[in-house]
Amino acid sequence: MNLDLRTVPDEPGSYQFSDSAGRIIYVGKALSLRNRLSSYFSDSSRLHPRTVQMLSEAKSVKWTCVRNEVEALMLEYSLIKLNQPRFNVHYRDDKSYPWLVLTMADEWPRAVVIRGTKKKGAKYFGPYSHPGAIRDTLDQLLRSFPVRTCSDTKFKRQSRLGTPCLLFHIKKCSAPCIGAVSQKEYEQFLSGLSAVLNGRIKEVVKELEQQMTSASEKLEFEKAALLRNRLDSVHTISMRQQMLTTGEDSLDVIGIKEDDLVCVVSVFHIRHGRVIGRGGFVVEKTEPLDRFEVLQKVVEHLYLQPVSELPKEVLVPYKPAGIDLLESWLSASVAATNSANFAAAGFRVRIKVPYRGEKHALLEMAMHNAQSDFAAYHLRRVSDYNTRSKALVGLQGILGMSWVPLRIECYDTSHIQGTDYVASMVVMEDGLLKKNDYRRFLLHSVPSNDDYAAMEEVLTRRLSEFDKLQKDTPDKDKPLRPTRRESIPQLILLDGGKGQLSVGVKVLKNLGLESFIAIAALAKRFEEVYIPDSLEPVEILRGSDALYLLQQLRDEAHRFAVTYHRQRRMQHQTRSVLDIIPGVGPIRKKKLISRYGSLKRLRQASLDDLLSLEWLPVSVAHTLYEHLHVDDQTLLHN
Repeated sequence: MNLDLRTVPDEPGSYQFSDSAGRIIYVGKALSLRNRLSSYFSDSSRLHPRTVQMLSEAKSVKWTCVRNEVEALMLEYSLIKLNQPRFNVHYRDDKSYPWLVLTMADEWPRAVVIRGTKKKGAKYFGPYSHPGAIRDTLDQLLRSFPVRTCSDTKFKRQSRLGTPCLLFHIKKCSAPCIGAVSQKEYEQFLSGLSAVLNGRIKEVVKELEQQMTSASEKLEFEKAALLRNRLDSVHTISMRQQMLTTGEDSLDVIGIKEDDLVCVVSVFHIRHGRVIGRGGFVVEKTEPLDRFEVLQKVVEHLYLQPVSELPKEVLVPYKPAGIDLLESWLSASVAATNSANFAAAGFRVRIKVPYRGEKHALLEMAMHNAQSDFAAYHLRRVSDYNTRSKALVGLQGILGMSWVPLRIECYDTSHIQGTDYVASMVVMEDGLLKKNDYRRFLLHSVPSNDDYAAMEEVLTRRLSEFDKLQKDTPDKDKPLRPTRRESIPQLILLDGGKGQLSVGVKVLKNLGLESFIAIAALAKRFEEVYIPDSLEPVEILRGSDALYLLQQLRDEAHRFAVTYHRQRRMQHQTRSVLDIIPGVGPIRKKKLISRYGSLKRLRQASLDDLLSLEWLPVSVAHTLYEHLHVDDQTLLHN
């Protein structure tokens, strides 16, 4: 794609890359369109591989100029939401949280609990963690603010009949369908309901108390009793809303937990010191963004949608990219909300990182919830049968296999400068990790710092077990079948790139197993998957279930190998000192390490500490102390 940069205006705006079919594949924003677009056509070696892939598919680029960067931000979000470009980040609600909605566009607005995307002309409150909790809350609130909850169809039917439904008789609806309530009084019900849901309990209580006192003074005891009952209901709701701060804070707290593929977000909405809702969603990282840019996208996604009330502060774990732009845009958006008092305050919305006090505790709570949601998200992806089946079938097609890889083995090696070489084998069957089949290998014949030789040794040792079995198998077009003593992998995954793959292919050919077992390598740098007889990595979508399965295997193999290597290194370091000390045998060595935790802490122990150990003879304690501090004694002697 060629672009004459002289034709690109040096103005703020949004730009859109399109493919040969005219589909928008990426949308961005810039303070200067010319400067931003020029960066795409500079040295390609300095671009992220994902950006290079996008440019290779793009056939044209268009742009739209706006007046400032805030408008560019809003235009970018609108275009992303409308076109869902494949190279932009994708947002997915993790749980489809329920909202309580007031349909303000209706002549007689109604209260309803819904899920899904937000629509214009409605006030949204929440989201809430449990639909049962918000339905109970709404049921209690209707006793104080009897707005309608019926569908439009039922509302019209009761209007034609001229009779109210049962909710009117149990005092949970004011029956606007038959004109039993005036428009002004109904608007007061809506206003009170909104105030309670926004956490402004004190305002509502004060107003109800004044109305109740006024009714009593006028001897309107029936009305006063009704207001008293409404006041009791409001107090009940107040007790249900969790108080988290001692002040009247109105803030949102954003917790984040992420890995290379996804970012799980947990948000607490706090108004006037009380939690009025909790939400969350998942950001799929389909474009190259660092954590600061991801947080910027999270904030944009949260507040470029209709909200009932913007917070005064947004608490985050670290400052997002473009924080000044976000604060300016949020502050400008305050006037557009439905809260007149909020807009009249004229404050500036702040995005802050709390380091101490109540707000820091709130952020820690949000981060803890994000970690829990992150674990639950990954557990659902792993444990869901349909997801696992889709991933395995997808792998079969991507890797060009003749069978579904029901058993996959992944290998990795670990060492420090060629010493203490170890390897790990982790196993996945039917898309689930099978930890009982994990194996660890201690490698002895590897030359110094040779990862290829290490991988060749471990694969040869493992796959030699199947050498005899494959010779007895007449059908070369089918995978080897597990026996009672042997479990045959349909796919071997290596942690590495082309070099490691070449080693694996060599071992399979030497053992005559290349027709039975497929092999692939996953390079960590760009998450590229390599297969035999292909110079280029196979195309596998980021965020796909198949890639996630391979990454989970690779990361587990790396963790298992590193853990074993650390154990070996600790044993080696401990053995080198304690095993040569007279009087310290295996039992006493085990007790010493158990007592002090490590060799370093044992060295820090004083002679009196060692002498105080009842199970350690005095002579052995002196000998042990001298050996552990031989360098100190030499230094003092010199």
